[in-house]
Amino acid sequence: MTSTPVALVTGASRGIGRRTALALAGAGYDVAFTARTAAEGEGRIPARHGAGSVAVPGSLSTTRAEIEALGARALPVRMDLLDRAGVTAAAVTVEREWGRVDLLVNNAVAHVAGNHDRLLDLDLDVAASTITGNYLNQIALVQAVLPGMLERGRGTIVNLCSGSATTDPPAPPGEGGWGVAYSASKAAFGRLAGAVNAEFRGRGVRAFNLDPGFVITEAGAARGGTGAIAGKGFEPTPEEAPAAAVVWLASSPDADAFLGKVIWTPKLVRERGLL
Repeated sequence: MTSTPVALVTGASRGIGRRTALALAGAGYDVAFTARTAAEGEGRIPARHGAGSVAVPGSLSTTRAEIEALGARALPVRMDLLDRAGVTAAAVTVEREWGRVDLLVNNAVAHVAGNHDRLLDLDLDVAASTITGNYLNQIALVQAVLPGMLERGRGTIVNLCSGSATTDPPAPPGEGGWGVAYSASKAAFGRLAGAVNAEFRGRGVRAFNLDPGFVITEAGAARGGTGAIAGKGFEPTPEEAPAAAVVWLASSPDADAFLGKVIWTPKLVRERGLL
């Protein structure tokens, strides 16, 4: 086991997760990362509305090559947030291969067809699957990583939360709003950091809620509907902004002042001059 800090970033084949993995590699971390898509060209996610799926770029293999090009070690781990055993196994794999996880970035979200359907159209099985992936199985991952952090007496967890958890949609889904299945799952997920801090801050482990802002990722653009949301006055945030915020939260001695708060990425990046 080397002295280089180890980060585990979920959902890092594209979008915010990929940018975060690369930013951490550039900041001196060895980076383990997860995704469902192993090879370029295999990625597909459900459309935001309606039936079918859409192709998306990105893969474990591409992100691995980009991390290694920055001179950092890369450990790709295939993981699906809807598979609880696989989620736990991902954490076990990183601990076994690299000996520890110093920083966990919970960025991945469960792509469940129909989780942005309107209320009367919502299938409750879809809502249950979304809660499982975006909340319950996130708990499973934290439960798998926490014991090692506590044994070492230090660790940081950054949870990528969502403004949809606390802000009412300005319009129905498809017209600039979002589905209740998704927003409710992210609201539940938003309580996890506080629980970690209440129970384990005194033992060296801290957790942050980072709201990335309205980021139009490749996946979001491919699923559709982002143009309508932007039309309601939500100003897009570049993917690089939450990545820079994660690096700052993990490394700055001033970061503890943000414990117990929902951190608004655009404001943090602007005030701290992170980009």
